[in-house]
Amino acid sequence: MAVVAVALLAYGGSSLARVIQMKREVERLERDIATLRDETGRLTRTIDRLRTDPEFIEQLARESLGLVKPGEKVLKLPPSTPGG
Repeated sequence: MAVVAVALLAYGGSSLARVIQMKREVERLERDIATLRDETGRLTRTIDRLRTDPEFIEQLARESLGLVKPGEKVLKLPPSTPGG
């Protein structure tokens, strides 16, 4: 009888540990899902702006590709040094 009781406790303990581990995994996955939903929303807003906002497209082209309008002059300054 004692052997059966010890076996049940041992099996129950490992099951409890597995349940706790799975619960932590679910919580981690829920945080990941929330982060991905936020990122999806941000990307959706960016796509909408790219479809409807020519000024946004121009801004991105200037910043990312270094494009300039005809007749514009671009001044490139050296990077600032820390503390001065």
